[in-house]
Amino acid sequence: MKVDLNETQPAVVVSSPPGRISLRPMTLSDVDDYMVWATDAEVARFCSWEPCTSREEAIKYITDSVLTHPWLRAICLEDDRPIGYILIMPVDKNRKEIGYVLARKYWGKGFATEAVRLVTAEVFKEMPEVERLEALVDVDNVGSQRVLEKVGFTREGVMKKFIVMKGSVRDMVMFSFLPTDPFK
Repeated sequence: MKVDLNETQPAVVVSSPPGRISLRPMTLSDVDDYMVWATDAEVARFCSWEPCTSREEAIKYITDSVLTHPWLRAICLEDDRPIGYILIMPVDKNRKEIGYVLARKYWGKGFATEAVRLVTAEVFKEMPEVERLEALVDVDNVGSQRVLEKVGFTREGVMKKFIVMKGSVRDMVMFSFLPTDPFK
């Protein structure tokens, strides 16, 4: 199934071949599931956002940032309940950046890897002008680095003192995937 990555939140669902996960636009009705990961300080540790502290704050974030995002999808299990999300952000005309977050209960079970693989394949089908998909990962976020490596992203190197995250200057690992790269 195709997903138009140029449209804002189309109502298209994409499923992984074994059907373990599906991707769909998030809605305001996902707020309680969103709270599961958004309130977890360990999940938020490597994210740009601080843990959510109230349902009202979660509703505001979903309304202001999720629903208006050009390409953000809920990662859902078979019951259609979100366990995280994945997004594509523009870097420039030829490059996009991928990011994802998953509730801690689902870490280490292959769900993030499946979601990254699905979205990576779709980016190049739907946006043929994209020459490079990037991911920037904190040097201490070994789990996320492993997700990208399992999909087939190339670890290009460490960007020293690259970003200020939550008041701290951080080193980041740059990963890339090109349209000619094979999936693992």
